[in-house]
Amino acid sequence: MKAAKSENGKVEIVELPLPEVDASSLLVRTDYSALSTGTELMVLRKHINAFLGYSGTGVVDRVGSAVADIKPGQRVACYGVPTHAEYFVANRHHVAAIPDEIDSREAAFAGIASIAIQGMRQADLRFGETVIVLGLGILGQLAAQIAHAAAYQVIAVDMLEERCQIAEKAGIPHVCRSAEEVGGLVHQLTAGKGSDCVMICSSSKAQRLIDQGLDWIRDKGKIVIVGDTNTEFERDKLFQKEAQITISRAGGPGRYDREYEEEGRDYPYGYVRWTLNRNLSEFVRLLAGGRLNLQPLITGMYALEQIEEAYQASLQHPAVTMGQLLKF
Repeated sequence: MKAAKSENGKVEIVELPLPEVDASSLLVRTDYSALSTGTELMVLRKHINAFLGYSGTGVVDRVGSAVADIKPGQRVACYGVPTHAEYFVANRHHVAAIPDEIDSREAAFAGIASIAIQGMRQADLRFGETVIVLGLGILGQLAAQIAHAAAYQVIAVDMLEERCQIAEKAGIPHVCRSAEEVGGLVHQLTAGKGSDCVMICSSSKAQRLIDQGLDWIRDKGKIVIVGDTNTEFERDKLFQKEAQITISRAGGPGRYDREYEEEGRDYPYGYVRWTLNRNLSEFVRLLAGGRLNLQPLITGMYALEQIEEAYQASLQHPAVTMGQLLKF
């Protein structure tokens, strides 16, 4: 089988034997794999040798002896294992079954959406509260839609007009193009109190976005860092509002835990309500219920051999390249 791999700063398409399954894993024939361009370009830039991709869909080919609730022939969404390949092996915790009514292309964004969902978990918002989503790349677009589906009052922000138009087309009611516009809208929607949370999904290192977020939040509000952003800020701004700054790690509890991801051990439901797999399944539920509109986000479709072309499109045209998929 063919797979994409980062080798010494370059993308290589390599030939591999078909992987084997163990008791708690599945072999999946890939249909679509979503590019997480920021993460993948970072891997290449840092010369990290690794197989690429982590978010995709496919049809189950084989299952291990301990996998009882998913059968060969079922479609699944996957998060957490390399999916830029003709086949991938995933632990049961890395996949969620896809019902017939879901488009596989939309479901392929499951991994990126799980990261957005975990960011919302870290925000710990309540029904009716206000969240500003700063940065409308694919992660921010998904975060804004998920927050809107959860009935939070959402303000989506980006300086690129094309990205703002995509968010509006997807149904986000409040989309801003400048800091001044955000400030005015926050004052209007919160009676001058400030937003409950700012979720930073931008990957800008040049701007001090935490300082900007601190200007917008209420007293004792929260900043959640999801993107790879500059983490410098003014202490006095933080002190004056007794605000919280927290970071969201990947798609939920279980990620980077060997016993969870490799051995298939779950966390007790009563103690860890939302795990990686439960966040993944929640994304599938939102899609199945028609609560998300991902079609406007799909802006490119490529063969595996065209992956370098997809990366270059993202670098050269960031305003209009949003959700890019590899089709197998």
